[in-house]
This record gives sequence, structure tokens and C-alpha cells, in this order.
Amino acid sequence: MNHNIDMSNINVRTDLAIDEISNNEKEEYFTEKNDGNIKITSIEINDTNKDKFNKKKGKYITIEFDDITDYNNGKEVEKVLIKELKNIFFEHKINDDDTCLIIGLGNEKSTPDSLGPFSVDDIIVTNHYYSLGINVEEGFRSVAALKPGVMGQTGIETFDIVKSVVNEIKPDFIIVIDSLKASSVDRVNKTIQITDAGINPGSGIGNTRKEISMDVLGVPVIAVGVPTVVDTITIVNDSINYMTNYYSYMKNNIDNPKEKLKIVRTNIDKNNVSEVDKKNLFGMIGTLNDEEIKKFISEVLIPIGYNMIVTPKEVDFIIEKLSNIISTGINNTLHKNVTHI
Repeated sequence: MNHNIDMSNINVRTDLAIDEISNNEKEEYFTEKNDGNIKITSIEINDTNKDKFNKKKGKYITIEFDDITDYNNGKEVEKVLIKELKNIFFEHKINDDDTCLIIGLGNEKSTPDSLGPFSVDDIIVTNHYYSLGINVEEGFRSVAALKPGVMGQTGIETFDIVKSVVNEIKPDFIIVIDSLKASSVDRVNKTIQITDAGINPGSGIGNTRKEISMDVLGVPVIAVGVPTVVDTITIVNDSINYMTNYYSYMKNNIDNPKEKLKIVRTNIDKNNVSEVDKKNLFGMIGTLNDEEIKKFISEVLIPIGYNMIVTPKEVDFIIEKLSNIISTGINNTLHKNVTHI
């Protein structure tokens, strides 16, 4: 019996451009490099490939890493972040004395959504010194910071607050920091995305607001974000892939005594798992591709309200580390005389 799944009213999305490239199409759209254990992927969305993405045109840089709680790993991520931000500054001809407004989007009372406000707390702000005519040490540009909150707290559209401040202080460029949503469990709290395409606050969880971008504000807008949540559809789909990969791996190594006590990594390339293995383990579901499985899960979970937004249990600790890395990285990009701490 054929079963057609109607997805016309279901929008399963991600804030990450890299999530929207399928494995067999990647090479056409991205450049990739490694800096130690950190992978950096650059995607340029333009008129020729924009139909492949649910994203605005612009450059999207994805920094992927592992354990952010490790001090040395954190410092390496920080260095890469500074390097990539400086590259973006260079491409947009942002000078050392250009003024900056930093916006921390999100709700600081909701931990997964608090990355923006917490990062802004540690930004070195200097705009008031310039306004008051106080001498500022050489190497420090004029920087202002804003935590606009969310509409549920203020009753005001975030864009309207941002637009009013931009009209008043007239920055030369803007940096926006926000929490994002991923479509892969592997990327949660392990990815930083930098883009010059701006951002739509709340878009990852379906609360899309007016965009904050160069198109509407008239100055370069650089968005820095980390995926801190995924939805249940993603978790179920990834779990099916992990179980299929685990089953295939163990079947192929069952007679190898060295494998009995080994902790098996389940993020094996799913393209290497046979169709027979998939069908043996999951029956009809095993015959579906990734997109079809997501659609099937969506049809089951969304109508009953069970497509929850989920974050790891240690998110408090992770957000503290990530916000420190982002604020320190931005401070060292904006100012020349900041001591790395």
C-alpha cells in the first residue's frame, strides 16, 4: 500500500547552512579546511545556487569542534573564531576605527536561548567614553552593546528596538549573537556559524521575527551563532541512523575479539550501510531515505504536539564556556590591545 505524506504545512528547518547540503552535493557548494582538530567549512550562497538553500544570499562559515569544556580545545576554537571574524572584516572593508554595535539576542532566563545576552555581558564597551570625550587607549575602537530581550518580555518587536538604537548611534557595522537550532544532534553545542547574511530572530523554533541584516539596516551585519537545541524529529531520525550504523558495524566485526570491549562510534558514514542491513533492522522504515524518514516522523509527532525542542542536560555549563569563547573572540577581533585570558 502506498502512503503519501503531505508535508505542505510542515516546516522542518535548521539555522545552519551546512545542514542543508546533502552528502552527494557537498562538493559543489563548499570549501573545507582544517585548523588542528577544528574543521572550517565556507559556503557561498549566491544567485546560481540559492534554490538549493532555505537561506539568504551571503557567506556562511561553519566552525566544528569537539569538547568545548576542555581548556586547550576552547582556546583553539577561540583563535579560529578570531581568524574567521577578521577575514569577514577584511572582505567587508571594515576598518580598525569603524564603530560597532553588538547585539545579544535571546532570553537570558532561558538557558538554551541565553548565549547572546551572556556573551554581551563580557564585551568590552567603549562607546560611552567616546561620547563623553574621554581619552581612550589606542587600539580600542568605539563599541556599544545591546540586549533587546524577547518580545514576550518587552512587548516590542526586537527589530524595532535594534532599528531605533541603530538610528540613534549610527554604527558602521553590527555583530549579532544568537542561539540557533540544528538538524543534527552531532552539531549541538559543537558548531559556531558566522555569516554576513544577517539573522531572523527566533526562526529556528518557528517564531520568525523581522530580519536583522544589511538589507534593512544599511550597514554590514555579521551574525555569530551556536546551535543549542534540536527538535524531537531530529533526535528520532539520528537515533535510527545511529542504530543502523551500530548494527552494521557490529555484524561486520562480531568475530573480531578486539571489538568486544571497544566503544563503537556510531557516526559512521550512512552511505556505507547496506540496504539489506537497513531493511533487516527496521523493516519498511529501513527502505526510506533520510528525508522520507523525517517526513514520516513529522507526520506522527507534529499533529500530537510532541515535536519538542530539546537541549543537553549540561547546557548551563556549556553556555558559560561558549559565551566566554565568543565574547573573548569578538573582543580580540575588535580591539588590538586586549589580553587573551
